[in-house]
Order: sequence, then C-alpha cells, then structure tokens
Amino acid sequence: MTSGIVGKRIEPGTRVHVTQRIVGREEIWQAPVEGEVISLCAEPTGSWFAHSKDGRYRLGRIRLRKSDGEITTLALDQNSRVEILQA
Repeated sequence: MTSGIVGKRIEPGTRVHVTQRIVGREEIWQAPVEGEVISLCAEPTGSWFAHSKDGRYRLGRIRLRKSDGEITTLALDQNSRVEILQA
C-alpha cells in the first residue's frame, strides 16, 4: 500500500510509526503518529471515481490506538511511510 510496508504483512497488535507527508509547493509538512494497529484495509470513499471497482475509489486506511488510548484513523497514500517498531 505504501513504500514503507510493501511486501510486509501487518497484523493487529503490531506497533508502528506512521509518517504522513503533505507536499506543498514550497514546503513539506510531516506528521508522525505512533501506535498499535487495530486494523489495516482499503475502504471506499464517498467520492465517485470512474473505472474503479464498484465505481468507488478506495483508500488504504490504518486504525491505530495511541499510547494514551486515543484511536485514530489515517488515510495512507504515496506520501505515507509506515515503519514496524521492534518489540
């Protein structure tokens, strides 16, 4: 799904570090998030996209439980990097 996880299987319970990058014209913003994987899947968006499966565009999404208990959902794209943390 992203360059950081190609060829790797991430199971629920795995601790990961996700860095999302937003590439702007003059800057690149980065947002790091660390947590335990709850789920990792491709889910349809509300947007319509021609020639895709079921007429819906699918985005890779990862749900994480952060160390403070907060649950967050991140949309993964080509600018996302997911690193598996060692136990």
